[in-house]
Amino acid sequence: MRKISSNDELMTTREVGEVLGVAVRTVQLWVESGALPAWRTAGGHRRIPRSAVDKLRQERSGMLAPVVHGSPQPPTSRALRMLVVEDDANLRNLFSLMVQGWDFPVELSTATDGFQGLVRIGQWMPDMVVTDLNMPGMNGFDMVRSLAQAGAGYADLQVVAVTGFSADEVADRGGLPEGTAVFRKPVDFDGLETLARSRQLRAQHLPN
Repeated sequence: MRKISSNDELMTTREVGEVLGVAVRTVQLWVESGALPAWRTAGGHRRIPRSAVDKLRQERSGMLAPVVHGSPQPPTSRALRMLVVEDDANLRNLFSLMVQGWDFPVELSTATDGFQGLVRIGQWMPDMVVTDLNMPGMNGFDMVRSLAQAGAGYADLQVVAVTGFSADEVADRGGLPEGTAVFRKPVDFDGLETLARSRQLRAQHLPN
């Protein structure tokens, strides 16, 4: 467990949410997944050191801003928000190039590991997350399981695991939550496009 300095100011989840501009439930997700260190009071309330919040804010500022790809969207259309979590820069570039060729609007953002993925999800609330499973730091298994444990706030999020692992290897590592779509590498981008298109149609009915 991380030792907290006596000089380190402690913050509530609500205070952290206000500082980072995210919902309290998102802060709770980051705590539960280990993205933010915290401890509980005798009454069961979370307390988070300000130094950890400042560190997370700095890491967030270095993340790539979402870039809009796809066809120009009509004023009444809402683009699909897609997050790609992948540590290989060449594969991130490949996803970007392929998405540019889709004929419906997509906002594409990226993260390089599960930790950054959770931060980006809490900040941006994408419609669809495509993640590698085998990554340094927080891997895709841990990120996806954290989302599954987060409750109703993320129940409508479409999660796609992209992996070189066989079905048996995935099972040996504890499997994936129900509802997770799995694509083997090399990625079937036609199949991914079909899934993304169906999610984009649903996104049309959601607020911007």
